Amino acid sequence: MKMRYLLAGLLAPAALVLAAPAAAQEYPVKPLRLVIPFPPGGGTDFLGRVVAKGLGESTGWNVVPENRAGAGGTVGLGSVMRAAPDGYEIALGQIDNMVIAPEVYKEIAYDATRDFAPIGIVAETPLVIVTRADSRFKTLKDVVDEAKRQPGALNYASPGAGTITHLAGELFQQVAGIKLEHVPYRGSGPAMADLLGGQVPLMVTSIPSANPQIQAGKVRPLAVTSPERSPAMPDVPTVAESGYKDFDVRVWYGLVAPAKTPQAVQERLNTELNRILGQKEIQDAIAAQGAQAKPVTQAQFRQTIQDDIVKWKPVVKASGAKAE
Repeated sequence: MKMRYLLAGLLAPAALVLAAPAAAQEYPVKPLRLVIPFPPGGGTDFLGRVVAKGLGESTGWNVVPENRAGAGGTVGLGSVMRAAPDGYEIALGQIDNMVIAPEVYKEIAYDATRDFAPIGIVAETPLVIVTRADSRFKTLKDVVDEAKRQPGALNYASPGAGTITHLAGELFQQVAGIKLEHVPYRGSGPAMADLLGGQVPLMVTSIPSANPQIQAGKVRPLAVTSPERSPAMPDVPTVAESGYKDFDVRVWYGLVAPAKTPQAVQERLNTELNRILGQKEIQDAIAAQGAQAKPVTQAQFRQTIQDDIVKWKPVVKASGAKAE
């Protein structure tokens, strides 16, 4: 009898080890829920649905996108943090709600490096600094020269206080040695309306938000914030080209799962995500939004999150930004 219990005790751990790969091979056995932490119709929603559709068509999985908006995207992410860590509920996070939000919200439900397993980056895009087409500002240098002549007299609009667009403006002020006045709006639509109406002379925003007005000839792009020129705007110089070496602000969107999701499941999700990001149809759909598909390893995504936390924490502190 004792021998039987001893053998059972020795075999049990081995059985668990063998069960883990088997469970990963069987995954998924039910629909996956992809939480999109913003309302329908925006850029994050579009990318989330592209990923859900692409994964479904590539693997035969049933991936159900679900919008859970609120508090700058933190409500949806918080719900996924609390979900069962089995790979059946994942989220599309981004730099704003993964990195910036914990610094600007007084009470945040999660820590990006502790509470989430990074699956992979879906896409990234620079921001763009724009002015009205009939503005006196023809280049970014014109803006800097004016700001140095009249510190604090120039305003710039953003889609909200504590967003990456707001902080990109703050970072630019730091590197350029100028003072601009930030005017926060509740979204890019109202901010763009006031730019077009002449209430504000400058705006920092995403390429998808600005592109329709640029194409219509109503808005002039002065610079993009990535190290290299954007394929969506190849004729627009970068901030770095304009004299501010190493200036780099890019918005990334990436899939995350609850922290304790089995590693084998994480790896399967990363593999399948990167597989669809290599497809031209998916790349073209993402490019149509002014972004670029960005397949990376889990380790690379984790490092991106860690690097951005180090980069943006002091910028947030210096700006004094608080969630509205």
